[in-house]
Amino acid sequence: MLLRDAVTFHGHLCPGQVLGVRMAMAGCRALGIGEPRAMGKGLVVFVEIDRCASDALQAVTGCSLGKRTLKHLDYGKMAATFINAVTGQAVRVVARDDARDRAGVYAPTAADPRQAQIEAYRVMPEAELLRLQPVVIRPGWLDRPRVRVPCQLCGEGVNYGLEVVSEGLTLCRPCHAGAYYAPRPEPPGVRLAAVGRRRQAAGL
Repeated sequence: MLLRDAVTFHGHLCPGQVLGVRMAMAGCRALGIGEPRAMGKGLVVFVEIDRCASDALQAVTGCSLGKRTLKHLDYGKMAATFINAVTGQAVRVVARDDARDRAGVYAPTAADPRQAQIEAYRVMPEAELLRLQPVVIRPGWLDRPRVRVPCQLCGEGVNYGLEVVSEGLTLCRPCHAGAYYAPRPEPPGVRLAAVGRRRQAAGL
């Protein structure tokens, strides 16, 4: 049932879907949560990778970016932390790196390594597939203030206390550390025309 829902949400069956469902089941069980979708904003998930398993986590738990209950941290790790916002309990669930190497043991007749992972991850004992670690969420990661301040370089607003104060300036993170984007250079003709308009406006 859970895997079917995850596959419907994601669009196809893959090892990441099985892994994500197992991670969600383990994390919620460790927190005593039997019906994660019924928790609403009482369940928060931090996911550390943008791969297929992330869709399975969202499908099983009902957490989402829009509801601010799914938090994506681009660590590149197949891991997720589940937080019961009511009790404050949290557990981090990490996929074991050596689980892939043991897939053939649990699916010896699989047609290929990918299919072996799909089959093996469904039946592999949890202790061989996942590592669970109780954790404490550091202050400021869940209870961010509902404020908005402008960046003093680009002027864009920054929400929820995510600005950075550096050398006396309040900055957004892209202005402070570099952005993933850069302005597209204008073609020479467009740039020259713009310069001409500015010169004309200045009476030159």
